[in-house]
Amino acid sequence: MAKRVAVVLAGCGVFDGSEIHEASAVLVHLSREGAQAEVYAPNIPQMHVVDHVKGQPTAEQRNVLVESARIARGNIKELAKLDVKGLDALIIPGGFGVAKNLSTWATQGKNCSISKEVEDVLRAFHAAHKPIGLCCISPVLAAKIFPGCEVTVGHDTECEQWPYAKTAESMKELGCRHVNSHVSEIHVDPRNRLVTTSAFMCNAPIHEIYDGIGKMVQEVVRLA
Repeated sequence: MAKRVAVVLAGCGVFDGSEIHEASAVLVHLSREGAQAEVYAPNIPQMHVVDHVKGQPTAEQRNVLVESARIARGNIKELAKLDVKGLDALIIPGGFGVAKNLSTWATQGKNCSISKEVEDVLRAFHAAHKPIGLCCISPVLAAKIFPGCEVTVGHDTECEQWPYAKTAESMKELGCRHVNSHVSEIHVDPRNRLVTTSAFMCNAPIHEIYDGIGKMVQEVVRLA
């Protein structure tokens, strides 16, 4: 039987939704591992819509589920309909949508709130001891919900290669253990069954990001 893995998206586009290359890499690697991806997204308005050419918010309004359906080629379900009993694992790609639509991390940092639907899903997989894969910024969700967990978002010292390293410090303040890692590496928290990798938290060649996500997906499927 193929492993059934829920993939939760947060829109379509790095600055206001899911990072498209990360989401695509997750789906490609799940296929390569012989797993069946089931894509979900919350049926909610986006926090805002960003013009990805100008890098500036616009007056437009878009829906997270509708935008996520672009990545899923229309084969998507509302997050509210996710049933953990029929699924073997969960993966959440990164992108600013995680910090804007799935949580309020973008505006409140460690004092953020997590969308109730998203928190309920994460807690359900955690309670069922089913593996959870998180990449890029999405490990902040685990840091907020599971105190004492171990994750990586890359490095904790800001530099040209690691422009978002302050995220790691905020996660430490929430009580989680951050483990520095290279973009092509993963970190596994066996107690919480969390598998994390930094992806686009690092200024790295896209193939290295792709490889790191591949290792994450492979380990999630192995643990499932």
